[in-house]
Amino acid sequence: MIRVAIVEDSAIIRRSLEAMINQAPGMHCVCACATAEDALRQIPRATPDVVLMDIQLPNRSGIECTAQLKQLQPGLQIIIVTVYEDTERIFKALKAGACGYLLKRATPEQILAAISEVQQGGAPMTSEIARKVIAAFQSAPAASPAVEAFSRRELEILDLLAQGYADKEIAVRLSISEGTVHWHLKRIYEELHVHSRTQALLKYMQGRQ
Repeated sequence: MIRVAIVEDSAIIRRSLEAMINQAPGMHCVCACATAEDALRQIPRATPDVVLMDIQLPNRSGIECTAQLKQLQPGLQIIIVTVYEDTERIFKALKAGACGYLLKRATPEQILAAISEVQQGGAPMTSEIARKVIAAFQSAPAASPAVEAFSRRELEILDLLAQGYADKEIAVRLSISEGTVHWHLKRIYEELHVHSRTQALLKYMQGRQ
């Protein structure tokens, strides 16, 4: 059973997400919060596996709330669900610790699939968001020496990470074993001095600026 929390200030959207999750097989909504302050009080007690986080909240933004929740619970998986699709907010959210980024026009099926995907090691993104991340890679200047140290295969894996693919999907697309993907990721993490997929992606992006 995947335990899900919701942070959304719109009562209508919040109730809709809660009902959708509770009706989905293998999922249960453990708390639904209207503000970042409520989330910071309730989520540590409710111990969800995944949080659906809005950005535009009263008083304190969802990005700030994400950063604080990740400090309290580093293993928490947080998916941003918002109307905002500008590059600055996308990377601020990822830097704060979000592992996925969906637009609110995503279908219920896409949101439920994203919740399942993060539990399997993926980084789900709405297609428009994934394209912006890819565009940021393509427009970045020449790589730093640290990034240049990566092999062609490791650069391919980093590019697929940016597109939100899970480890198993990366293995299929590159025709290698999942164990080989894990081995390359371990080396990437060591080279970049990070401990997660999102941190690796951000460090890689910074190294190309």
